[in-house]
Amino acid sequence: MKQKISSGLVALLLVALSLPTFVLAQQPAPGRTGAQGQPQQQMPPNVGPAAPGGRRGRGRVPAASGATAAIEEDFAEALSIVQENYVDGVKIDYNAAFKSSIIGMLRSLDPHSNYYDSKEFEELQADWRSEYYGIGATIGDRTIGGQTDTYILATFPGAPATRAGLRFADRIVEVNGETIKGKNSSDVRDRLRGPKGSTVKVKVERASTKALETVEITRDAVGQPTIPDSYILKPGVGYIDMTRGFNRSTAEEFIAALEDLRKQGMTSLVLDLRGNPGGLLDQAVKVAERFLQRGQVILSQKGRVAGSDRTYESRNSSPDNVPLVVLVNRNSASASEIVAGALQDHDRALIIGETSFGKGLVQSIIPMEYGTAVTLTSSKYYTPSGRLIQRDYTNEGLYDYYTRGGVGSLDEEKKAAAAAKPTGPESLTDTGRKVYGGGGIAPDEPVKPRLIEPAQQRLIDPIFAFVRELVNGRIKGFEDYKISRAIDYEHDIKAEEYPVTDNLFKAFKSFVANDETYKLKDTQLDRGRDFIARQMRYDIATAAYGTVTASQVQIVDDPQVAKAIEVLPRAKELSVAAMRGRNPERKTFE
Repeated sequence: MKQKISSGLVALLLVALSLPTFVLAQQPAPGRTGAQGQPQQQMPPNVGPAAPGGRRGRGRVPAASGATAAIEEDFAEALSIVQENYVDGVKIDYNAAFKSSIIGMLRSLDPHSNYYDSKEFEELQADWRSEYYGIGATIGDRTIGGQTDTYILATFPGAPATRAGLRFADRIVEVNGETIKGKNSSDVRDRLRGPKGSTVKVKVERASTKALETVEITRDAVGQPTIPDSYILKPGVGYIDMTRGFNRSTAEEFIAALEDLRKQGMTSLVLDLRGNPGGLLDQAVKVAERFLQRGQVILSQKGRVAGSDRTYESRNSSPDNVPLVVLVNRNSASASEIVAGALQDHDRALIIGETSFGKGLVQSIIPMEYGTAVTLTSSKYYTPSGRLIQRDYTNEGLYDYYTRGGVGSLDEEKKAAAAAKPTGPESLTDTGRKVYGGGGIAPDEPVKPRLIEPAQQRLIDPIFAFVRELVNGRIKGFEDYKISRAIDYEHDIKAEEYPVTDNLFKAFKSFVANDETYKLKDTQLDRGRDFIARQMRYDIATAAYGTVTASQVQIVDDPQVAKAIEVLPRAKELSVAAMRGRNPERKTFE
């Protein structure tokens, strides 16, 4: 039995190294939370077609060499020692043990090679389709009155949760008759998700009446568009939210958003790629070529396997010439860096924000037996000017690689500043501007993000608790903030809607003072006035219009967006200069 198991493991790994593959761009580490609270997948799918015949390479395991035979024996011996001596040997989870063995081997190669068990791979493929199966709600943990529970934070248009009447701030009490007290939202999410067509019974405390009610919901496919919103920021200035990744419908969604903004009078564009974790490479190519002339290089790919080298060029004979600014940050990775890098190298857009993640490796994804999959780094990609933007990962652990420069503490801010300095070779854009490889796409105009400070983080729960009362008409004197109608998901919020006036702020301070569990003083609240107003209006807008519209509240005074609008005239001048002719001294990438 032991030999059979270990032989199977080695066979799996050898098959992985021998199969023809899909080509894919990869995304950074997990951590974001999306619809229904599930973590967003941070590995994208293939960009090339599957080989004919579906599953490939079955039974093509090469004969084990002396080295692999020795490894097999060592693995079998280690497994035997564990089985015979581990204190809880009879409770060993062999699936977890073998999975960690495979992941450990792949992670010794680089941070982006990975293994997916059948459940993970199924979820990943659902992400590629921009959907998942569940009830269609964002959930999260909030603390009210000293007790932490899971609440409905938002529902989506047409989703099962919406059809079942769930609303903002409903408290989840039970799922399928099992109490969720003491469980976090990720545990609750797993209970809410399930096969399409299956049912789940959810007991909630209604935010509107405080009454307990059990609703039976039939799970369904829940769409997650990669471009959730686009609108006019100010007269003539369009904005496209492209922060969710590049999936199968991204290019189509993007073109539709562009055309809609044109109809609304757009004459310049801000494209927001902040936090975009990457995804399908072919979709990134289609987005970039929307703005690039036929023949202009978008990226070059170089790999080890014969035939893997490829150059992607624009095929667009009539590209859109709208003045363009692109927003990126430390979590913009892979496919989003391909778009930003191509537009920067051809001087087609100005890049604003922070240095991007720095992901220049391409993975191949290999479907395996039993619905599992392996991803292996198979090539590197280069921007049009010849930059390899991959950050160095050889002298740091996986955690440090993914968290270096992440949003958060002052120490992380210092590390981010160090990481943002040019470390790689110099290249030139079409007009001769200097750009660098070796660590992401550096912005043309660095602008610090607006971060949530620890003191502000403490305010999120009391703000949520207050808005829960406010939108249900239980704050005296502010009954006009009550929201009892159906959610209007198509609404564009206006500046005058749901203002946080001085009197409303005073009502919030009084609300907090009456709940000793928050332990917040007036001076703390006064210092956080701007944050409180913004977060409160966001929660109110979520209750009235859903999260997509509510996000507009956060964009209005965003410092990076403000800078993007400011530099649009420069972006236009740069693009015009690039169109006049390329710099003759510029070295092209071969």
